[in-house]
Amino acid sequence: MKIMGLDLGSKTVGVAISDPLLITAQPVETITRKEENKLRQTLARIEELIVKNDVGKIVLGYPKNMNDSVGPRAVLSEEFKEKLERRTGLEVILWDERLTTVAAEESLIESGVRRENRKKYVDQIAAVFILQEYLDSISQNETTAKDTD
Repeated sequence: MKIMGLDLGSKTVGVAISDPLLITAQPVETITRKEENKLRQTLARIEELIVKNDVGKIVLGYPKNMNDSVGPRAVLSEEFKEKLERRTGLEVILWDERLTTVAAEESLIESGVRRENRKKYVDQIAAVFILQEYLDSISQNETTAKDTD
């Protein structure tokens, strides 16, 4: 079973998927839609990727404000989470994504990706960062649990 990471934007959704051992996250694609509230095709594409990649869980970026409050973007993520759970039947975990887009942008700059090409990849890389942070946290929790046994 693999885990899918999603970075929900106003017009795009970055998608990343873990390896089967749940160690690393890889970018998959950026799903683009014409309007923010048009999600049917986006959800259908996510479903296709779930089946194709044997995904058993989803980690969705949760854009809380820097002061830890929940703003309009976070509320949209909560609503998207509910739609994903209803449509896929999978557990969807909201994961704090503060500064992941900034980190993704910096990573692309450091990698030498030209400015005009960065927009194509930034959401995928942000999804990788979200998923990788989650994978690292579950790995760390497993290591801590073993140490206390």
